Amino acid sequence: MEAGKRRLAGDTARAATTDEVKDLRREARDLKEGVAEQTLELRLLKKSLFDGGGDHG
Repeated sequence: MEAGKRRLAGDTARAATTDEVKDLRREARDLKEGVAEQTLELRLLKKSLFDGGGDHG
C-alpha cells in the first residue's frame, strides 16, 4: 500500500535510457553554449557603454 501511495505522489525513480542521457547531455551542452554567447555579448555591450562606444581612434 505504501509503494502505491508513493507512485501516486510521483515519488518514483527509474533508470534513464542511453538515448535520454545523450539527449540531456546534448541539451546541457547547448544551454551552456547559449549562456557563454550571452555572457560574451553582455560583456561587449558593457564595454562599449562604459568605454564611450569604443571608437577612440
